[in-house]
Amino acid sequence: MIYSAPFSPIAIELGPIGIHWYGIIIAAGMLLGYYIADREANRKGLPEGLFMDLMFYIIIASIIGARLYYVIFQWEYYSQNPFSILLINEGGMAIHGGLIGGFIAGIVYCRVKGFSFFQLADIAAPSLILGQAIGRWGNFMNQEAHGGEVSRNFLESLMLPDWIINQMFIDGAYYHPTFLYESVWNIVGFILLLMLRKKLKVGQTILLYLMYYSLGRFFIEGMRTDSLMIGEQLRTAQLISIILIVVAAGVWIYREMKYKLPKYREVQGIYKGRRK
Repeated sequence: MIYSAPFSPIAIELGPIGIHWYGIIIAAGMLLGYYIADREANRKGLPEGLFMDLMFYIIIASIIGARLYYVIFQWEYYSQNPFSILLINEGGMAIHGGLIGGFIAGIVYCRVKGFSFFQLADIAAPSLILGQAIGRWGNFMNQEAHGGEVSRNFLESLMLPDWIINQMFIDGAYYHPTFLYESVWNIVGFILLLMLRKKLKVGQTILLYLMYYSLGRFFIEGMRTDSLMIGEQLRTAQLISIILIVVAAGVWIYREMKYKLPKYREVQGIYKGRRK
């Protein structure tokens, strides 16, 4: 049994400037996700540099959306501390806000450029969930996004290494590593999406992603102690998760009825949907 001090949230200090692990890990997840999506886009015969162009707008919109979403639901604090809104390197970003911002940017981009949103979203879906899996380790470094209090024996029963257990020791108590539960759930989702995508029809991979991710997020969110709330009883992320599951399932059924959808693996080059 090894006891050691928790990791510092700051990776590099350059005088008064500190570069936080949170930002480094989020950036690493985005870069890896881009690399995987770009390779798939090239394999599918889409224009060279398409995903470099698209991801530029999506990343910016996702960061803004993630921060604004968090700020809106913590407005009582940020209205009194407006300059803190810009300190995103210290945490305080919501994945659902990032999804909303990214989806809006993707839809607008595809409308302007004349691409199929669902085709590009299918390519990006595995990258999205993998980026989220990696990003949760930024919460680990900040000792946030954890669940309720547990014993060290409980954490050891999960066969976790000491460096994770020690990081879960916060203010004199051990806590559920809900960041880890969600990260593992998302990694499994990444593998499933890659395996199933070739068997699904165009547009169904991104919809499956929304349903799968939201299902896991709903249950894991119920364990957390730092949830954004609507009122005193309603967890924002659980409500959004339910909405996303219902909407994604509805869009799946609607597209199945309305369009003649080819299998994802059958489409090469730019896809143009066809009505039945």
